[in-house]
Amino acid sequence: MSQFFQIHPENPQPRLINQAVDILNQGGVVVYPTDCGYALGCHLGDKAAVERIKRIRQLDDKHNFTLVCRDLSEISTYAKVDNQNYRLLKAHTPGAYTFILKATSEVPRRLLHPKRRRIGIRVPDSLIAQAMIEGLGEPIMSVSLILPGEELPQTDPYEIRQLLEHQVDLVIDGGYCGLEPTTVVSLVDEVPELIRAGAGSIEDFQ
Repeated sequence: MSQFFQIHPENPQPRLINQAVDILNQGGVVVYPTDCGYALGCHLGDKAAVERIKRIRQLDDKHNFTLVCRDLSEISTYAKVDNQNYRLLKAHTPGAYTFILKATSEVPRRLLHPKRRRIGIRVPDSLIAQAMIEGLGEPIMSVSLILPGEELPQTDPYEIRQLLEHQVDLVIDGGYCGLEPTTVVSLVDEVPELIRAGAGSIEDFQ
């Protein structure tokens, strides 16, 4: 049976944030709000938790996982960022974007595509997510909470609780946080490539 926290989206309660971070550190799987729907998250280094998320989402080994980071300095630990990409990232974070970048050796191999050393990177404009990352001291390994057979992320934390209460350790109710998924942009090659149009403006990537 999962725990259920109601956390204020504009003034997150430190006590509840700390409890959520403890659950992540203990190998838990957490449903938490971002600026583009709810997401499933776990500790970056916890193999069992990653496998649980794969089962919930019915993902194969080719799925690109995302590291949800606090800021640009954290991104550079896990992804290779040149000057051109740095300017793009600075202009679009925090925000409704996921950027695909070449991964550094800090990223566990099990999170990467088996043939491509790439990783999704995201800096959400969500105070709850930001507070959790800060408390954790490293990125949250994350995927959007799009259940098998669905096309859009889940938006109702009470419905999420009913659906997943025996599969996750914590559901955080952070209120409404949008319907559209992130805009996904690949920065692997010299010219940015728009992979998916979503909540973030695509004007700079067309």
